[in-house]
Amino acid sequence: MMPVVVFFGAGLGGVARFAVGGWIQQHAGSTFPWGTLVINVTGSLALGFLLTLLEGTRASPEWRAFVGIGFMGGYTTFSTFSYETIRLLQEAQWSRAGAYMLASVAVSLAGALAGFRLGTTILTRG
Repeated sequence: MMPVVVFFGAGLGGVARFAVGGWIQQHAGSTFPWGTLVINVTGSLALGFLLTLLEGTRASPEWRAFVGIGFMGGYTTFSTFSYETIRLLQEAQWSRAGAYMLASVAVSLAGALAGFRLGTTILTRG
């Protein structure tokens, strides 16, 4: 049952991301990725709020998965990174939080660069 719950949440989150991001880009222009920035910020805000709120309730594991993994995961995975970093900081795990932030940003950028280069190589050889 849990995979189905996550599946539907992710679908709705993805549609929300598409709609919100597209609307913002249409109104703000394309000279800066405002849509993605707003999605990441609002997703981080929403995940922090929703998971904190759900911690104080008897919400079922399915509901938590629908919201936290499904919907918010479909909306933005940056929110999960932000939430997990805040949790590490709240637990005074400074070194882990710093390493997680550095690795997440640096390694993700390196991965994107590697993917870009790989795709470019395949396209230029094909």
